[in-house]
Amino acid sequence: MRQARTETFDHTITGLLKKRAELFNEAERIRDRLAEIKNDIGAVDRTLSVLGYSGDLDAAMPRQKREVIFGRGELSKAIMGELRHADGPLSSRDIAREIVTMRGEDARDRNYLSDLTKRVSKALRQMKAEGYVRSAVDAKGNLSWERRLTQPPAANSPSSSG
Repeated sequence: MRQARTETFDHTITGLLKKRAELFNEAERIRDRLAEIKNDIGAVDRTLSVLGYSGDLDAAMPRQKREVIFGRGELSKAIMGELRHADGPLSSRDIAREIVTMRGEDARDRNYLSDLTKRVSKALRQMKAEGYVRSAVDAKGNLSWERRLTQPPAANSPSSSG
């Protein structure tokens, strides 16, 4: 293998920075186009309504493949890990933001963060019903979450029946 003529990686770094900028710009164009398409769908829906269509528009949509973001139990484990290391109670959005950061994903993607926050909230409600976490309302009326220090009784134990 022939050695490079320079001792530094300046050319490589410059090339990678250029490629990164191109990819970022392409992602922006795709995001803008997606917003345009969603607006167009909304306009078509409104037009159908004005013309008297009263059917279920969602039922007429082709079935989309469900995107699996977390494996079975993975989200709950991530939530418990964040609560375990937290200095105090956290909101669902704070937990979602930490999970995004932990996974090395883009925390600036507001749609993804919003979707993940909803998933975290749902998981927290289930975990609360099972006795693993507890919630409190803060001064602004938002829920904040923390781990319960004592674990819930096992489903088959005598103390949980009756």
